[in-house]
Amino acid sequence: MVARVWEKGFHDRALRGQAMLKPAARYLVGNPLRAGLAEQIGDYPYWNSIWL
Repeated sequence: MVARVWEKGFHDRALRGQAMLKPAARYLVGNPLRAGLAEQIGDYPYWNSIWL
């Protein structure tokens, strides 16, 4: 039996250059909004990022 490491449907992304860094960081910073943890990005206590 093979142990599952990631959730079903998970797919990773490799950052292959500086141009991909900013969109990836913005996606991560926006996760609380998509998860319903905050209505606005500034409402989430860990939102502060140099990438916004």
